[in-house]
Amino acid sequence: MKTNQTIQKIKNYSKIPVLALAILLTGCKKDDPDDDVPAEEHDHEMITDVDLIFTNDADPSDVVVVSAVDPDGEGVAELTIEDAINLDTGKTYTLTLEIWNDHDDHDDHDDHDDEGQHEEEDHDDHDEEGDHDDHDEDHGENIGEEIAEEADEHQVFFSFTNDAFSSPSGNGNIDNSSDAINYLDEDSNGYPLGLETSWTTSSVVSDGTFKVVLMHQPDVKTSSSGVNDGDADFELEFKLNIQ
Repeated sequence: MKTNQTIQKIKNYSKIPVLALAILLTGCKKDDPDDDVPAEEHDHEMITDVDLIFTNDADPSDVVVVSAVDPDGEGVAELTIEDAINLDTGKTYTLTLEIWNDHDDHDDHDDHDDEGQHEEEDHDDHDEEGDHDDHDEDHGENIGEEIAEEADEHQVFFSFTNDAFSSPSGNGNIDNSSDAINYLDEDSNGYPLGLETSWTTSSVVSDGTFKVVLMHQPDVKTSSSGVNDGDADFELEFKLNIQ
């Protein structure tokens, strides 16, 4: 006959497989799927060149171009300001933003063009169209066109030294999205985009700054959204001289 002590040992041993199974199940239990999913990151476009082109409305031959360039594409360098904005007093300019990815793909494109006479002839015809088209040929992928196609997900915001312009007046709409900017383009909802804007300089000589921020705002762009909504594709601050 088994003693009480022996029976107790048998009971204790019988618990071991159950305990091991419980530990195994606990260790294999998956966390909440939501805990495993990383926060969604903004998929930025590769932008290597940003050109601000100010064209005098009264004299289209009077064009001021300033640029920011990223020399190493996906490398550690950021877009670097290359020029100051020098505008005449009391003039109205149309500002056009051109945004490019001038990375390795463009080099491949150039090599491909050298392979046949047809491509060379097309390039010659293109050169005859004007200096602006020559400028386009120097770049690769036109990111500005993609932004225009996705206008309902993007908006350009501006700030500038107070009263550097008579129109728009003030200091821009980065600090307050409802402040005046003369947008000349919009998305399918009627909200501003900002690849094309109008600026009338003050009659007073001054110097200061001009800041441009391109925001990516999928699913959050509204009539009142601002620079705190979405993610910045780029943020550039130029020196501004009204002279």
